[in-house]
Amino acid sequence: MSACGTVARRDAPRAERTPTTVIVPAPRGGGYYLDDGPGDGPPADLDSVAEPEPKWEPLHRGASRPYTVLGRSYAPMTGLAPYRARGLATWYGRRYHGKQTSSGEIYNMYGMSAAHPILPIPSYARITNLQNNRSVVVRINDRGPFVDDRLIDLSYAAAYKLGLLPRGSGMVEVEAIIPDGAPATAVASAGGTRGAWRPEKPQSSVAPPQEEAAASAAPSKGEAGSAPAPVTADASGVFLQFGAFGSKDNAESYLARLQAQFEWLAQALHIFTRDGLFRVHAGPYPSQSEARRAAQRIGEALGVRPMVLTR
Repeated sequence: MSACGTVARRDAPRAERTPTTVIVPAPRGGGYYLDDGPGDGPPADLDSVAEPEPKWEPLHRGASRPYTVLGRSYAPMTGLAPYRARGLATWYGRRYHGKQTSSGEIYNMYGMSAAHPILPIPSYARITNLQNNRSVVVRINDRGPFVDDRLIDLSYAAAYKLGLLPRGSGMVEVEAIIPDGAPATAVASAGGTRGAWRPEKPQSSVAPPQEEAAASAAPSKGEAGSAPAPVTADASGVFLQFGAFGSKDNAESYLARLQAQFEWLAQALHIFTRDGLFRVHAGPYPSQSEARRAAQRIGEALGVRPMVLTR
């Protein structure tokens, strides 16, 4: 996961490139999801894990396309540009270790990497723990997290070096690094709101109003969702939609993350293609009410419920 090179890095943008600072409110809680966590017998020499040396790498075309997850649309940066934001950092571990990332690379929890909703893939960023002022450089090679109060997901090793493991999360500053040697065509201008990471509202072509209304109809407390039977991708019925992607690679990466997080739902998760979009669905469910119960159960873990739709 770590990338090495001889090109000297520029840890902070030059004066003529002034990034927009984004402040994400402090969370009420944080940490890793469900039973995710450290692996069995992590390496004893994590302190010696080398930070990646920022260098210019061609950007991943698929990971640069706009996408929608859980009703929220994201527009990744399509070039290297100044970016600085403060918010909650969490980390992801054994559930995703060895699985494919949005870049197509395999996630190594003991490497110095991170997932971010919009920073270019691959690119580099300096992460600073605002509580203890520790700082590390990571390589961005994955998308996420997709929860309102979380800014970045760090690898286990990066979280360890920043001192975030005991609490599971912490407030950090994320600053993009523009390596020396990057071609001018790859460096975007600093104008506009490029640094704002907050997702836009979903387009109607991805989330029709009737689908959003169905997703917001919450069942009564205490009801539990259940996993539907395995399904072929062209089946009809009532489904949950987790996200829509312009890139098949991104859809497959997100599908793998959901399957790791929700093992009880894994067999029902699949990719449904329509209108040039790769949609991550689960289903079919026998009724709208059953689907809403499942959406509520999933929403309690994700923080946002998937939408209910009929296809």
